[in-house]
Amino acid sequence: MSGLVNALLVVAVVVVVIVRQFRARPIDTGRRWWLLPVILAVVAVREHGILDAHHRTASAVLLATEMVVGMVTGAAWAWTTRVWTEADGVVWSKSTKASAAVWFAGIAVRVGLYALGAGVGVHQDSAALMLGLAVTLLVRAGILVWRVQTLPSAPPVGGPTRAYGDGMARVARREGV
Repeated sequence: MSGLVNALLVVAVVVVVIVRQFRARPIDTGRRWWLLPVILAVVAVREHGILDAHHRTASAVLLATEMVVGMVTGAAWAWTTRVWTEADGVVWSKSTKASAAVWFAGIAVRVGLYALGAGVGVHQDSAALMLGLAVTLLVRAGILVWRVQTLPSAPPVGGPTRAYGDGMARVARREGV
């Protein structure tokens, strides 16, 4: 795939993921939560320009840094996502304002990495960005699945379940799927 197609794919995935995550959604731990990140990673690794042939060491360091930023962003996003169990036992999630701040910080760091690479003359392909996004999504999904598995299966009798973000002023409502 060309760099433009890769960039458009990354933008499309980011838009879809962000829009979906800021709505209350049930979490299904039985589905293949890892599939989209793996597909993105495979597409990214298939690209030949993931490392700059003239600056192998510098581009490898930038790529490794991108992966670390992706892991940190994914973990922070997962931990700032509100997760709760409804009375029927279904577990729901919804990203918070803190999650949006995590996204903006992650994008700012990635822009900084790109600027640093451009400053030292390293050619950076969109495949590195796609691989970083795949790592972000995989870490976030993995942590959310782990968080769901540690929740009690049903809310305590006589009251709602405690969840991250319970101190927030408004309660997330169910939206049509």
